[in-house]
Amino acid sequence: MAGGTWENTNKPVLPGLYMNFQAAAASAIQGGSRGTVIVPVKANWGPVREFVEIGSETAIAQLFSNDSVDGATAHSALYLALLGGPKKLIAYRLADDTAKEASISLKSVDASPTDALQLTAKYTGSRGNGFTVTVQPSIGEVSAKEIRLYEGAKLLGTYKGADGTAASIAAQINNDSENGWITAKVQGKGGVLADASGVAFTGGKSGNGNLLNADYIAAQEELEGQEFDVLALDYAADMALLQSFAAWIKRIRSEGKGAIAVFGGTAADDVSKNAVSLASARSLALNHEGIINVGTGVRLAGVDYSSAQTAAYVAGLVAGQRLNQSTTYAVTPFDDVTRRWTRFEQEQAVRSGVFVLFFDGRQVKALRGINSLVNPAVGQNNAWKKIRSIRVMDAINADLQRAAEQTYIGKVNNTEEGRIALIGAIKEYLAQLSLSSVIEPNGYDVTLDPAYYGDAPIVKPEPDQVFLQWNVKLTDVMEQLFGTFYVQ
Repeated sequence: MAGGTWENTNKPVLPGLYMNFQAAAASAIQGGSRGTVIVPVKANWGPVREFVEIGSETAIAQLFSNDSVDGATAHSALYLALLGGPKKLIAYRLADDTAKEASISLKSVDASPTDALQLTAKYTGSRGNGFTVTVQPSIGEVSAKEIRLYEGAKLLGTYKGADGTAASIAAQINNDSENGWITAKVQGKGGVLADASGVAFTGGKSGNGNLLNADYIAAQEELEGQEFDVLALDYAADMALLQSFAAWIKRIRSEGKGAIAVFGGTAADDVSKNAVSLASARSLALNHEGIINVGTGVRLAGVDYSSAQTAAYVAGLVAGQRLNQSTTYAVTPFDDVTRRWTRFEQEQAVRSGVFVLFFDGRQVKALRGINSLVNPAVGQNNAWKKIRSIRVMDAINADLQRAAEQTYIGKVNNTEEGRIALIGAIKEYLAQLSLSSVIEPNGYDVTLDPAYYGDAPIVKPEPDQVFLQWNVKLTDVMEQLFGTFYVQ
């Protein structure tokens, strides 16, 4: 999809819808749109460098694991993201070159037993080392034998061979659509399997220990090919890594992909006496409307999560909200924050572009729905500091690009009639937005940009170019209520 921003002195080459949002011309999309979160993670099981959709906590345990052994982050990061309530959650497992599948070789019943069947875990990781197998006769069938696969005390599957041979059992294992655990390969001459009990898989390695910032950065190319709205980086808090992803987010946003990234800091930073200064410095370094900087860690069911981990929850929260909602004062499921900030610290954080969670005595809430933008650029104003405003701008950008490609680009003649039809369609779209309270009722207008049309245009458009101007008044939520009380 071609699109993005444009400059008068540097017009794009590819065909597409190119949009410039100025402070007086921010736009919106219909309320009810919910987004997709993507999270790179480390795990002890599951497909490596593949995008996997996660729909529940059970799915996390099945596709990855529910532990944090060997530095695994998949369960905590994806669980927190799910708590936020996104429409879709996608995981992308990273692993280094040491990652390896666990395996085992089973013997034949020959006089000189040899390896007859190799079982290999479907995925790399230490989780496979917890698998064990039992080989035994199948009850009631003279020649049949069966393999039972366990993880701890849990039976994962039973695979029976009618003649008890390695070949027949391998076929059962490999052709079972419900088998998400192992593959089988006949070794040597195969033959009838010897009985065995509780034989453990070995050799599985997760590939988490040698992961570097470069491995996360290398994933950017794959991530860029996915459709997503919000990104979080499991526990990652290294500033060099965050700045690399920030630069990437800025680039893809300039190219028309309305993605937002959510970052945070370390657990030590979160509870430091200088926590506010550290979080504020992080926002100042990131300083962009497409990046949210979480400053507080949280506690849930006795477990503390750093602000970097909490970023996954905030990503889910942002993606899960309707566009006519705000994260300001959004109620969270957490029990407390890891450090309660004073009112002065909260005020300092808000001024510094830090997304803060606070405990109000009963619940943990988001303080104010702001991103890390501290110093607005030319053409921006304070609306660019609001998460809701940015999501609205991103949504209308994506919607109009999609509509233009499907209906107008390459299909409608660039005549007065064609331009009137385009303007009319955009007005109808904005009218629907006003019904959802995303923009002010009747607070919009769409015209041909007078700088390019009329009696004395500064630049005359090429025959295949159309320049539009629209003015839209965004709505906002009540965040500050001021009252004066008179006593008589």
